[in-house]
Amino acid sequence: MELGIALPTSGPLAGPANIARVAQEVERLGYDSVWTYERLLRPTAPVSMGGGEPQPVPEVYRLTYEPLETLSYVAALTHRVKLGTSIIDALLHPAAVLAKRFATLDQFSGGRVIAGLGQGWMPQEFAAAGVPMSRIGPGMDEVVAAMRACWGPDPVSYDGTFTHIAESEINPKPVQARVPILLGAMTPGGVRRAARIADGLNPVAMSRDMLLGLTTAFRSAVAEFGRDPASVTVVARANVPFTAKALGGERPFLGGSPRQIADDLAGLEGTGVDHVLFASTGGDELGIDEELALYAELIDLVRR
Repeated sequence: MELGIALPTSGPLAGPANIARVAQEVERLGYDSVWTYERLLRPTAPVSMGGGEPQPVPEVYRLTYEPLETLSYVAALTHRVKLGTSIIDALLHPAAVLAKRFATLDQFSGGRVIAGLGQGWMPQEFAAAGVPMSRIGPGMDEVVAAMRACWGPDPVSYDGTFTHIAESEINPKPVQARVPILLGAMTPGGVRRAARIADGLNPVAMSRDMLLGLTTAFRSAVAEFGRDPASVTVVARANVPFTAKALGGERPFLGGSPRQIADDLAGLEGTGVDHVLFASTGGDELGIDEELALYAELIDLVRR
């Protein structure tokens, strides 16, 4: 199983120096990937999240570094780790522009890009981007198809409902023959969309049972659509605390001490989950040195 670390692009540890340090150190430790995510803005007014009552948007979103610019910076500082987005809200961007940015990053990194995409959910972000929320759903199919067209042979063209690309040359092309596209999805419809048009699924690991249920549903849908289940991947995102001491009580799945996390990872072997990326939620309000020490302990336990 591959393991990745979300870079400190938001929250109290966010900043260029810490982003660079974490990227270089986790590569040295033997992790497989580093990740960023997108948050365009943090509204000051309460927002309904997931259909619930409006509530303040989490403080962590006050400062969020742009994902692809950050990964371009990291590409110059690393040599091996994959560079992933988990996720970029694809509907907020013109497909041709987003495709060219990913292709440029793939060139600068020597073919290390993983394009994790989502639809977005915050009305204020759609409004700021000038995109109607009605585009959620069919618009996502078009973005993926248009990006694939841009990465393919010239001349490129695409004529959809929302996206129109006149026959053109669009370069550079990615280094990779097929840039892997993951879709961040947790709903049955989103999982089926990922099975139909993407190279992988990027769910949040809320619990072991939920993660395995989503993984099974995804791989079954891939086969149903006539695709090879072995050709796709499941990259689970674990938004969890890393702690020096073991957690008791209702410990979050894949969270806690390095030993507890390593045991959870061992229980995922052979389940169809291929890759776990850890987005530390702070745990004991750790500093950068303490957090890196826990990453080192975890990778040592897993790889020994």
